[in-house]
Order: sequence, then structure tokens, then C-alpha cells
Amino acid sequence: MEYPTVLAITQDPIDLNTFLAQITLPTTGAAAFFSGMVRGTTQHGRTYKTAYLEYEAYNPMAEVILNQIAEEIRQKWPAIIGVAIVQRIGRLEPQTPTILVACTAAHRHTGVFEAARYGIDRVKEILPVWKKEVGPDAEFWVEGEHIHDPDR
Repeated sequence: MEYPTVLAITQDPIDLNTFLAQITLPTTGAAAFFSGMVRGTTQHGRTYKTAYLEYEAYNPMAEVILNQIAEEIRQKWPAIIGVAIVQRIGRLEPQTPTILVACTAAHRHTGVFEAARYGIDRVKEILPVWKKEVGPDAEFWVEGEHIHDPDR
């Protein structure tokens, strides 16, 4: 049986219910989500206001990487039914979802939480997406901060 996988780099808003419906089958009994948001206040050594973020991606490479991450999830957690990984690009205002990683399974004890966490960690590690923070006083490109967990 082929299980649903939804992968996207998009400028469109992320609607959690739409993506949940796309990765849900009659056998689905559990769903775990991670959704990243634009903060209006950020700390990088000091506290400052964020007016908006700009995300850019190299889409052809990003799509290949999203597929790789979904395949890794399925290899590590064979009970996963559905996988959705959606990254927004473009200008995003505070309190706007920037990314969605969602996994579904028959039961909560099948690794669904761990799979979703693994998905966002891998996105932060290897997805070719760049983020610029723009505030009232400055703008700068942000490098991802990912702490590799060798036990996953």
C-alpha cells in the first residue's frame, strides 16, 4: 500500500487542517505536528523586534531534500502512515506559520511523535532554505542552529 506524502516549498499559507486531511487514512488514529512560527521578538545576544522574515530556497534541490527526509522517516518508523513537510518562502509577518512537519500513524505509540521531531531536526540540518530577519533597526541573514543528536 502506498501511504500519503505531501512535500512542498510554497508561498501559500500553511493550513494545518488541509495537510492533516491529505495524510490521513481510515486507519489513522494519531497525528503529531510541529509548526514553526515567526517570532515578533527575538533574542540574539540582545532582545529586538522582528518586523518580518524573508525566506528563500533553491526549490529543485529543496524538493529532493524534502523527499529524502520523508524517506528517512519511513525507514526509521515503518508504522508511519502519512508525512507532510511544508516550508513557506517569501515575506512572512510575526505569528505566521513558517513550516509544518506532520506525521500520522495508527496509534500514538508507533513513533509518531519521534518521527515528527526527527523531520524538523533534519529540515534544520539539511534543507537549503535561507532566512533573513528584518527589524526596525537592522536586517541580517540567520544561520540555522541545529544541535546534532547522534542517538536518533
